[in-house]
Amino acid sequence: MLTNNSMDSIFQALAHEIRRTILDLLRENPGLTVGKLAGHFDVSRIAVMNHLAVLEKAGLVTSEKDRRSRRLYLNVMPIQLIYDRWTDDYSGHWAGRLASIKYAAEQAAKDKK
Repeated sequence: MLTNNSMDSIFQALAHEIRRTILDLLRENPGLTVGKLAGHFDVSRIAVMNHLAVLEKAGLVTSEKDRRSRRLYLNVMPIQLIYDRWTDDYSGHWAGRLASIKYAAEQAAKDKK
């Protein structure tokens, strides 16, 4: 069940550019270690860990201990639950189709350059 407090923490987590970039990196590289993740940013490792704490509190990132490292994974379920709250199957289908057209048009414009 998605409560208002849990939605607030999800939206707060998504509000920061570095946290969104972290989620993108974890989507592309499941199991990335904290050290390798921190190497992608021009901020301290402590700052990255603080961002990770916000993402973990929102349930958007999970981690597992691997010897002396921590492996990080994106958890898309909180975003899916928010999506499900405001869409139905019919509108979700057409929103997905429109998003596909948008991405194809953007890619075509990018390829044309």
